[in-house]
Amino acid sequence: MSKKPKHILVIRLSAMGDVAMTVPIIRQFVKQNQGVSITVLTRKLFEPFFRDIENVKVYAADVKGKHKGISGLYKLSKELKELHLQDPLSSKIDAVADLHNVLRSKILKCFFRKENFIQIDKGRAAKKALTTGKSFSQLKTTHQRYADVFEALGYKLDLSNPSFPKPAAMSDATLDVVKRDSIRWIGIAPFAAFKSKAYPLESMEAVIEVLTRSHKVVLFGGGQKEETLLNAIASKYENAVNLAGKLSISEEMDVISNLDIMLSMDSGNAHIASMLGIPVVSLWGVTHPYAGFSPFNQPQEYALLADRVKYPLIPSSIYGNKFPEGYENAIASIKPQDIVDKVESIILR
Repeated sequence: MSKKPKHILVIRLSAMGDVAMTVPIIRQFVKQNQGVSITVLTRKLFEPFFRDIENVKVYAADVKGKHKGISGLYKLSKELKELHLQDPLSSKIDAVADLHNVLRSKILKCFFRKENFIQIDKGRAAKKALTTGKSFSQLKTTHQRYADVFEALGYKLDLSNPSFPKPAAMSDATLDVVKRDSIRWIGIAPFAAFKSKAYPLESMEAVIEVLTRSHKVVLFGGGQKEETLLNAIASKYENAVNLAGKLSISEEMDVISNLDIMLSMDSGNAHIASMLGIPVVSLWGVTHPYAGFSPFNQPQEYALLADRVKYPLIPSSIYGNKFPEGYENAIASIKPQDIVDKVESIILR
Protein backbone atom coordinates (compact mmCIF):
# COMPACT_ATOMS: atom_id res chain seq x y z
CA MET A 1 0.00 0.00 0.00
CA SER A 2 1.59 3.27 -1.16
CA LYS A 3 0.31 5.44 1.68
CA LYS A 4 -1.52 4.93 4.92
CA PRO A 5 -5.30 5.39 4.73
CA LYS A 6 -6.88 8.29 6.59
CA HIS A 7 -10.49 7.07 6.68
CA ILE A 8 -11.02 3.37 7.36
CA LEU A 9 -14.32 1.53 7.04
CA VAL A 10 -14.51 -1.25 9.65
CA ILE A 11 -17.00 -4.03 8.93
CA ARG A 12 -18.36 -6.16 11.77
CA LEU A 13 -22.09 -6.78 11.45
CA SER A 14 -22.80 -9.38 14.15
CA ALA A 15 -22.98 -11.04 16.66
CA MET A 16 -23.07 -8.89 19.80
CA GLY A 17 -20.02 -10.41 21.46
CA ASP A 18 -17.94 -10.27 18.28
CA VAL A 19 -18.84 -6.62 17.75
CA ALA A 20 -18.00 -5.83 21.37
CA MET A 21 -14.60 -7.45 20.86
CA THR A 22 -13.76 -4.87 18.19
CA VAL A 23 -14.23 -1.98 20.63
CA PRO A 24 -10.98 -2.16 22.64
CA ILE A 25 -9.03 -2.70 19.42
CA ILE A 26 -10.56 0.33 17.73
CA ARG A 27 -10.12 2.39 20.91
CA GLN A 28 -6.40 1.56 20.98
CA PHE A 29 -6.04 2.17 17.26
CA VAL A 30 -7.41 5.72 17.30
CA LYS A 31 -5.41 6.51 20.44
CA GLN A 32 -2.17 5.40 18.79
CA ASN A 33 -2.93 6.79 15.33
CA GLN A 34 -4.10 10.37 15.67
CA GLY A 35 -5.81 11.89 12.65
CA VAL A 36 -7.25 8.64 11.30
CA SER A 37 -11.05 8.46 11.06
CA ILE A 38 -13.03 5.25 11.52
CA THR A 39 -16.52 4.44 10.27
CA VAL A 40 -17.88 1.23 11.76
CA LEU A 41 -20.42 -0.63 9.66
CA THR A 42 -22.58 -2.64 12.04
CA ARG A 43 -26.14 -3.06 13.28
CA LYS A 44 -27.92 -0.03 14.71
CA LEU A 45 -28.35 -1.91 18.00
CA PHE A 46 -24.60 -1.87 18.61
CA GLU A 47 -24.02 1.84 18.00
CA PRO A 48 -23.71 2.62 21.76
CA PHE A 49 -20.64 0.37 21.97
CA PHE A 50 -18.60 3.04 20.20
CA ARG A 51 -20.09 6.09 21.92
CA ASP A 52 -16.96 7.19 23.80
CA ILE A 53 -14.30 6.71 21.11
CA GLU A 54 -12.89 9.79 19.42
CA ASN A 55 -12.88 9.92 15.59
CA VAL A 56 -15.26 6.95 15.33
CA LYS A 57 -18.70 7.04 13.74
CA VAL A 58 -21.18 4.23 13.19
CA TYR A 59 -23.05 3.60 9.95
CA ALA A 60 -25.99 1.25 10.48
CA ALA A 61 -26.48 -1.57 8.01
CA ASP A 62 -30.07 -2.62 7.40
CA VAL A 63 -29.31 -6.07 5.99
CA LYS A 64 -32.91 -7.25 6.42
CA GLY A 65 -34.34 -4.16 4.74
CA LYS A 66 -32.91 -1.70 2.24
CA HIS A 67 -29.45 -3.33 2.25
CA LYS A 68 -30.72 -6.88 1.71
CA GLY A 69 -29.31 -8.96 -1.11
CA ILE A 70 -26.75 -8.05 -3.75
CA SER A 71 -28.67 -5.00 -4.94
CA GLY A 72 -29.05 -3.79 -1.37
CA LEU A 73 -25.34 -4.25 -0.69
CA TYR A 74 -24.53 -2.31 -3.88
CA LYS A 75 -26.75 0.50 -2.59
CA LEU A 76 -24.95 0.31 0.75
CA SER A 77 -21.56 0.57 -0.94
CA LYS A 78 -22.68 3.72 -2.79
CA GLU A 79 -23.93 5.26 0.47
CA LEU A 80 -20.59 4.55 2.14
CA LYS A 81 -18.58 5.98 -0.73
CA GLU A 82 -20.60 9.20 -0.56
CA LEU A 83 -20.39 9.70 3.24
CA HIS A 84 -17.75 12.39 2.87
CA LEU A 85 -20.14 14.47 0.75
CA GLN A 86 -22.46 14.79 3.75
CA ASP A 87 -19.73 15.97 6.12
CA PRO A 88 -17.29 18.66 4.94
CA LEU A 89 -14.86 17.66 7.72
CA SER A 90 -14.80 14.01 6.63
CA SER A 91 -12.51 12.49 4.03
CA LYS A 92 -13.42 9.80 1.55
CA ILE A 93 -13.14 6.19 2.74
CA ASP A 94 -9.81 4.99 1.38
CA ALA A 95 -9.49 1.53 2.99
CA VAL A 96 -11.67 -1.23 4.42
CA ALA A 97 -10.89 -3.39 7.46
CA ASP A 98 -13.22 -6.36 7.12
CA LEU A 99 -13.32 -7.89 10.62
CA HIS A 100 -16.21 -10.19 9.66
CA ASN A 101 -15.20 -11.97 6.42
CA VAL A 102 -18.56 -13.50 5.55
CA LEU A 103 -20.58 -13.60 2.34
CA ARG A 104 -22.02 -10.09 2.80
CA SER A 105 -18.63 -8.48 3.29
CA LYS A 106 -17.16 -10.48 0.43
CA ILE A 107 -19.88 -9.10 -1.84
CA LEU A 108 -19.14 -5.59 -0.59
CA LYS A 109 -15.51 -6.18 -1.50
CA CYS A 110 -16.56 -6.36 -5.16
CA PHE A 111 -17.75 -2.75 -4.94
CA PHE A 112 -14.55 -1.33 -3.39
CA ARG A 113 -10.93 -1.15 -4.48
CA LYS A 114 -9.76 -4.65 -3.61
CA GLU A 115 -6.14 -3.67 -2.90
CA ASN A 116 -7.32 -1.52 0.02
CA PHE A 117 -9.78 -4.11 1.32
CA ILE A 118 -8.17 -6.27 4.02
CA GLN A 119 -10.09 -9.21 5.48
CA ILE A 120 -9.56 -11.00 8.78
CA ASP A 121 -7.92 -14.40 8.79
CA LYS A 122 -10.25 -16.37 11.06
CA GLY A 123 -7.86 -19.29 11.38
CA ARG A 124 -10.52 -21.78 10.42
CA ALA A 125 -8.12 -24.71 9.90
CA ALA A 126 -6.54 -24.26 13.33
CA LYS A 127 -9.96 -23.97 14.97
CA LYS A 128 -11.12 -27.15 13.23
CA ALA A 129 -8.04 -28.96 14.52
CA LEU A 130 -8.81 -27.71 18.03
CA THR A 131 -12.44 -28.85 18.02
CA THR A 132 -11.71 -32.24 16.44
CA GLY A 133 -9.01 -33.16 18.95
CA LYS A 134 -6.09 -32.95 16.54
CA SER A 135 -4.48 -30.22 18.65
CA PHE A 136 -4.96 -28.62 22.04
CA SER A 137 -3.12 -25.33 22.39
CA GLN A 138 -3.85 -21.63 22.60
CA LEU A 139 -4.75 -20.14 19.23
CA LYS A 140 -4.29 -16.52 18.27
CA THR A 141 -6.93 -14.41 20.00
CA THR A 142 -9.72 -12.79 18.02
CA HIS A 143 -8.53 -9.44 19.36
CA GLN A 144 -5.10 -10.03 17.82
CA ARG A 145 -6.69 -11.17 14.57
CA TYR A 146 -8.57 -7.86 14.47
CA ALA A 147 -5.33 -6.00 15.17
CA ASP A 148 -3.59 -7.88 12.35
CA VAL A 149 -6.05 -6.38 9.85
CA PHE A 150 -5.11 -2.83 10.88
CA GLU A 151 -1.43 -3.72 10.72
CA ALA A 152 -1.96 -5.02 7.18
CA LEU A 153 -3.22 -1.53 6.34
CA GLY A 154 0.18 -0.17 7.33
CA TYR A 155 -0.32 0.76 10.99
CA LYS A 156 1.35 -0.46 14.16
CA LEU A 157 -1.04 -1.41 16.95
CA ASP A 158 0.09 -2.22 20.48
CA LEU A 159 -2.50 -3.92 22.71
CA SER A 160 -0.23 -4.38 25.73
CA ASN A 161 -1.28 -1.28 27.66
CA PRO A 162 -4.98 -0.71 26.91
CA SER A 163 -7.05 2.24 28.09
CA PHE A 164 -10.69 2.15 29.10
CA PRO A 165 -13.43 4.74 29.63
CA LYS A 166 -14.21 6.05 33.09
CA PRO A 167 -17.33 4.72 34.85
CA ALA A 168 -20.36 6.34 33.25
CA ALA A 169 -22.59 8.78 35.09
CA MET A 170 -25.90 6.99 35.55
CA SER A 171 -29.15 8.88 35.09
CA ASP A 172 -31.63 9.19 37.94
CA ALA A 173 -33.95 6.88 36.02
CA THR A 174 -31.25 4.21 35.78
CA LEU A 175 -30.38 4.60 39.45
CA ASP A 176 -34.04 4.21 40.35
CA VAL A 177 -33.94 0.79 38.68
CA VAL A 178 -30.59 -0.43 39.97
CA LYS A 179 -31.06 1.27 43.36
CA ARG A 180 -28.52 3.40 45.20
CA ASP A 181 -26.18 1.87 47.77
CA SER A 182 -22.51 1.71 48.71
CA ILE A 183 -21.89 -2.05 48.68
CA ARG A 184 -19.92 -3.73 45.91
CA TRP A 185 -21.79 -4.46 42.69
CA ILE A 186 -21.48 -7.86 41.02
CA GLY A 187 -23.00 -8.26 37.58
CA ILE A 188 -24.22 -11.74 36.65
CA ALA A 189 -25.26 -12.69 33.11
CA PRO A 190 -26.36 -16.35 33.44
CA PHE A 191 -27.58 -17.04 29.92
CA ALA A 192 -25.92 -17.87 26.59
CA ALA A 193 -26.96 -18.54 23.00
CA PHE A 194 -26.70 -22.30 23.53
CA LYS A 195 -27.64 -24.36 26.56
CA SER A 196 -24.25 -26.07 26.56
CA LYS A 197 -22.67 -22.68 27.38
CA ALA A 198 -25.09 -21.71 30.17
CA TYR A 199 -24.49 -22.63 33.81
CA PRO A 200 -27.54 -24.42 35.32
CA LEU A 201 -29.84 -21.74 36.71
CA GLU A 202 -30.46 -23.55 39.97
CA SER A 203 -26.69 -23.74 40.56
CA MET A 204 -26.30 -20.08 39.62
CA GLU A 205 -29.00 -19.21 42.13
CA ALA A 206 -26.89 -20.93 44.78
CA VAL A 207 -24.04 -18.60 43.81
CA ILE A 208 -26.37 -15.60 43.94
CA GLU A 209 -27.66 -16.58 47.37
CA VAL A 210 -24.15 -16.51 48.82
CA LEU A 211 -22.97 -13.36 47.04
CA THR A 212 -26.03 -11.30 48.02
CA ARG A 213 -25.19 -11.76 51.69
CA SER A 214 -22.46 -9.13 51.36
CA HIS A 215 -22.79 -7.60 47.88
CA LYS A 216 -25.36 -6.33 45.41
CA VAL A 217 -26.01 -8.72 42.52
CA VAL A 218 -27.19 -7.11 39.27
CA LEU A 219 -28.76 -9.60 36.86
CA PHE A 220 -28.59 -9.24 33.06
CA GLY A 221 -30.61 -10.99 30.37
CA GLY A 222 -32.78 -10.42 27.34
CA GLY A 223 -36.20 -11.47 26.16
CA GLN A 224 -39.40 -12.22 28.03
CA LYS A 225 -38.40 -15.72 29.18
CA GLU A 226 -35.12 -14.61 30.69
CA GLU A 227 -36.77 -11.57 32.25
CA THR A 228 -39.36 -13.78 33.96
CA LEU A 229 -36.75 -16.22 35.26
CA LEU A 230 -34.54 -13.45 36.62
CA ASN A 231 -37.46 -11.62 38.21
CA ALA A 232 -38.26 -14.78 40.14
CA ILE A 233 -34.69 -15.05 41.41
CA ALA A 234 -34.30 -11.35 42.23
CA SER A 235 -37.51 -11.36 44.26
CA LYS A 236 -35.97 -13.83 46.75
CA TYR A 237 -32.91 -11.80 47.69
CA GLU A 238 -32.78 -8.32 49.18
CA ASN A 239 -29.52 -7.38 47.46
CA ALA A 240 -30.46 -8.68 44.00
CA VAL A 241 -31.91 -6.58 41.18
CA ASN A 242 -32.92 -7.68 37.70
CA LEU A 243 -32.23 -5.31 34.79
CA ALA A 244 -33.64 -7.53 32.03
CA GLY A 245 -36.30 -5.65 30.09
CA LYS A 246 -35.87 -2.45 32.11
CA LEU A 247 -33.06 -0.51 30.42
CA SER A 248 -31.74 0.27 26.95
CA ILE A 249 -28.41 -1.23 25.89
CA SER A 250 -26.76 2.16 26.46
CA GLU A 251 -28.19 2.36 29.98
CA GLU A 252 -27.06 -1.21 30.70
CA MET A 253 -23.58 -0.20 29.59
CA ASP A 254 -23.70 2.66 32.11
CA VAL A 255 -24.44 0.16 34.85
CA ILE A 256 -21.82 -2.34 33.68
CA SER A 257 -19.15 0.38 33.67
CA ASN A 258 -19.87 0.89 37.38
CA LEU A 259 -19.66 -2.79 38.36
CA ASP A 260 -16.88 -4.12 40.54
CA ILE A 261 -16.92 -7.40 38.60
CA MET A 262 -18.96 -9.30 35.99
CA LEU A 263 -19.72 -13.03 36.15
CA SER A 264 -20.70 -14.27 32.71
CA MET A 265 -20.82 -17.23 30.41
CA ASP A 266 -18.75 -17.33 27.23
CA SER A 267 -21.15 -14.75 25.82
CA GLY A 268 -21.72 -11.13 24.82
CA ASN A 269 -21.96 -9.67 28.32
CA ALA A 270 -18.44 -10.87 29.10
CA HIS A 271 -17.14 -8.91 26.12
CA ILE A 272 -19.18 -5.80 26.91
CA ALA A 273 -17.83 -5.75 30.46
CA SER A 274 -14.25 -6.33 29.34
CA MET A 275 -14.42 -3.60 26.68
CA LEU A 276 -15.33 -1.24 29.54
CA GLY A 277 -12.38 -2.39 31.64
CA ILE A 278 -14.39 -4.39 34.19
CA PRO A 279 -12.91 -7.61 35.66
CA VAL A 280 -14.73 -10.64 34.22
CA VAL A 281 -15.04 -14.13 35.66
CA SER A 282 -16.11 -16.29 32.72
CA LEU A 283 -17.59 -19.80 32.78
CA TRP A 284 -16.86 -22.25 29.98
CA GLY A 285 -18.74 -25.42 29.06
CA VAL A 286 -18.13 -27.15 25.71
CA THR A 287 -16.24 -24.12 24.40
CA HIS A 288 -12.73 -23.21 25.55
CA PRO A 289 -10.56 -20.06 25.80
CA TYR A 290 -7.99 -21.70 23.54
CA ALA A 291 -10.23 -20.87 20.55
CA GLY A 292 -9.34 -17.21 21.06
CA PHE A 293 -12.59 -15.74 22.37
CA SER A 294 -11.59 -14.89 25.94
CA PRO A 295 -12.76 -11.47 27.19
CA PHE A 296 -10.24 -8.73 26.46
CA ASN A 297 -7.33 -8.14 28.86
CA GLN A 298 -8.54 -10.66 31.45
CA PRO A 299 -6.07 -12.90 33.33
CA GLN A 300 -6.22 -16.56 32.37
CA GLU A 301 -7.12 -17.55 35.93
CA TYR A 302 -10.38 -15.57 35.70
CA ALA A 303 -11.75 -18.27 33.36
CA LEU A 304 -13.37 -21.27 35.09
CA LEU A 305 -13.51 -24.34 32.88
CA ALA A 306 -15.52 -27.53 32.71
CA ASP A 307 -13.69 -30.67 33.84
CA ARG A 308 -11.70 -31.95 30.84
CA VAL A 309 -10.80 -35.15 32.65
CA LYS A 310 -14.49 -36.04 32.72
CA TYR A 311 -15.18 -34.36 29.35
CA PRO A 312 -11.98 -34.88 27.31
CA LEU A 313 -13.52 -33.87 23.96
CA ILE A 314 -13.84 -30.21 25.04
CA PRO A 315 -13.79 -27.98 23.08
CA SER A 316 -16.33 -29.69 20.86
CA SER A 317 -17.15 -26.53 18.90
CA ILE A 318 -16.21 -22.88 18.65
CA TYR A 319 -19.66 -21.48 19.39
CA GLY A 320 -21.12 -24.19 21.63
CA ASN A 321 -23.68 -25.38 19.09
CA LYS A 322 -22.14 -28.86 18.69
CA PHE A 323 -21.20 -31.36 21.37
CA PRO A 324 -21.07 -35.13 21.92
CA GLU A 325 -23.89 -36.92 23.70
CA GLY A 326 -23.68 -36.36 27.43
CA TYR A 327 -21.71 -33.11 27.13
CA GLU A 328 -24.67 -30.73 27.24
CA ASN A 329 -24.25 -30.27 30.99
CA ALA A 330 -20.44 -30.30 31.10
CA ILE A 331 -20.41 -26.75 32.47
CA ALA A 332 -22.16 -28.05 35.60
CA SER A 333 -18.86 -29.69 36.59
CA ILE A 334 -17.79 -26.22 37.76
CA LYS A 335 -18.73 -26.10 41.45
CA PRO A 336 -20.80 -23.16 42.74
CA GLN A 337 -18.38 -22.68 45.65
CA ASP A 338 -15.46 -22.39 43.21
CA ILE A 339 -17.33 -19.59 41.44
CA VAL A 340 -18.05 -17.79 44.71
CA ASP A 341 -14.43 -18.17 45.82
CA LYS A 342 -13.11 -16.80 42.52
CA VAL A 343 -15.43 -13.79 42.53
CA GLU A 344 -14.67 -13.06 46.19
CA SER A 345 -10.93 -13.38 45.69
CA ILE A 346 -11.02 -10.74 42.94
CA ILE A 347 -13.56 -8.32 44.39
CA LEU A 348 -11.92 -8.20 47.83
CA ARG A 349 -8.40 -7.44 46.56
